[in-house]
Amino acid sequence: MSASEPALNPLVGFLRGLRRGLDRGVDLPEALAGGLAGLPRDARYAVRRAAGRLEGDYSEDEWGFDEEFTDALFPALEFLYDRWWRVRASGVKNVPGHGRALLVANHAGVLPWDATMISVALMREHPLPRYPRFLVLDWAWQLPWSSVVMRKAGGVAASPYNAMRLLEQDHLVAAFPEGAKGTGKAYRDRYRLQRFGRGGFVEMALRTGAPIVPVAVVGSEEIYPKIGEARTLARLTGAPYFPITPTFPLLGPLGAVPLPSKWRIEFCPPIDTARYGAEAAADRTLLLEISDQVRNTIQEKLYENLVQRGSAFV
Repeated sequence: MSASEPALNPLVGFLRGLRRGLDRGVDLPEALAGGLAGLPRDARYAVRRAAGRLEGDYSEDEWGFDEEFTDALFPALEFLYDRWWRVRASGVKNVPGHGRALLVANHAGVLPWDATMISVALMREHPLPRYPRFLVLDWAWQLPWSSVVMRKAGGVAASPYNAMRLLEQDHLVAAFPEGAKGTGKAYRDRYRLQRFGRGGFVEMALRTGAPIVPVAVVGSEEIYPKIGEARTLARLTGAPYFPITPTFPLLGPLGAVPLPSKWRIEFCPPIDTARYGAEAAADRTLLLEISDQVRNTIQEKLYENLVQRGSAFV
């Protein structure tokens, strides 16, 4: 018997028990439970939890956030954080450890990898870690499978109403004011911030008294370098654009794998909004002033971190 065979025996026993159950016509959760006897304790617990989830034994909050699911996903995100993108985060203590706050960041890429890496940075590096809720544009919810994962991991449909409710519930909320303009810009325009609209995120912060924390993300612009777009495919999929990159669609599904660029994430000092009072949300001049302040802060930090990072891939 080889050294690896004893380690395989419990797995073989589990699979045989699973098959016997399925052959008897029992449902999958019951069949999973039937093969547990030969597995180690941790593995038995994991399988029981998987079986329970298949039967609907799990909890979500009113927004669809599933903390157990997100915790299970976290090791894969940590691999991306540590090994694939080699993220370096700074200024995490500028993010409040409790109570409401609005993170405002630059945005790139079709999928919200920047949001997930911001989340990992806070969970890994903050002395009082907590998962943020990130606002996702409507079209992204039409993507198969990923929309389910986004919701369970903390994604919420982007709207002023949703954002204000989350802040009023003292959540940490992440917004990306560039929207589709940020994700759709050409590679030659990387790290040049697009317009932040009319200051809607500032109005939400003022109405709820939430501090605004500007966040600069370097690295996300290189994961899907856009060299063109297919307008017909964009119309068919309902997406604001359908990117053409050096690897996609040339390599098919493999082309959707993000490139392993080096990342830096900087959380900047918070901007206090509570001192203005909720009535200040009607002051359009103030909205634009604070919006410009946030945008200028992020742009400056993007340039600084680009210099500090050096080469994108080495």
